[in-house]
Amino acid sequence: MTEKTHYRKAFNSPYLSSADIVEPTVLTVSHVKLEIDKSKKSKDLFNTAYFVEKEIRNGEILKPMILNSTNSRTMARLTGSKFIDDWCNAPVTVYVDSNVRFGRDTVEGLRISTERPRMTQKELTPDMTTAWENAKAAYKRDGNLIAVKKRLTISNDNEMQLVQECSE
Repeated sequence: MTEKTHYRKAFNSPYLSSADIVEPTVLTVSHVKLEIDKSKKSKDLFNTAYFVEKEIRNGEILKPMILNSTNSRTMARLTGSKFIDDWCNAPVTVYVDSNVRFGRDTVEGLRISTERPRMTQKELTPDMTTAWENAKAAYKRDGNLIAVKKRLTISNDNEMQLVQECSE
């Protein structure tokens, strides 16, 4: 299937939009900041979500997402906190809703699913060269694999091998 270009791509928004999401996409919120509109259309403050993932698709940078009131309420429910500072590292599913009211119009808009995504983590193995080296660097830096285990699973045998390689 050939990938098509959404007409809204021409407007080059600094924020994630319905033009960027092709199918429901699981992302991890790294942090949320209250910041001034970067599109320069207003001087309003927005809850702006930044993500752990750096690309939405291979070679396409993942932009931050403005959290409107509906998505902000969803984040509060998903995380159990009304404070944006507590929304770090929250896994979410972002999807396009074609029935969003915007003034008198019905438009496409981004929504965060009220359901927690089912997270299946990849298993870290020595043949994943870049990830393995990154995990070794994290172990050397932190003295443990806590940060790595938030993103990947690792078998006991592979963990012992990684620790052994770090001490060589």
